[in-house]
Amino acid sequence: MRITLLSLLLLSVAAATPARAELHITRDHGGYVEEYKAKYKRVREKGERVIIDGICNSACTLVLGMVPMNKICVTPRASLGFHQAYYDKAFTFGIKVTSAEGTSDLMSYYPNTVKDWIRRNGGLTTDMKKIKNGVELWKIIDPCPEEW
Repeated sequence: MRITLLSLLLLSVAAATPARAELHITRDHGGYVEEYKAKYKRVREKGERVIIDGICNSACTLVLGMVPMNKICVTPRASLGFHQAYYDKAFTFGIKVTSAEGTSDLMSYYPNTVKDWIRRNGGLTTDMKKIKNGVELWKIIDPCPEEW
């Protein structure tokens, strides 16, 4: 009888404990900036944590400016990729055309640590500039604790 009561008590405590809300980024090559702004606004408002556990390129990197940095961490598989913003190819006959306004908008969201890294690496260009896991990335984002 004791084991059953103890089991029920533990089960009820576990059920009452809220699940950890988190966004797990593993392979995100980016997309439409406005969609990412809306997504990360929801993540921020819910107080979710973000684990970057793989590729986070292009518009995905907006997470760094929209979610508090103390809610973001990186695993050993993490990498970030930055480039200039482009107009939607549907409106440019399939040709990649950079957007100065869009690029400026992206930069306005990044924290100073990201802006400094981008400047030190030649600014945003049409080429993808990547930060892979290691000391350079850890200067921007903390490594994830073991329990994440």
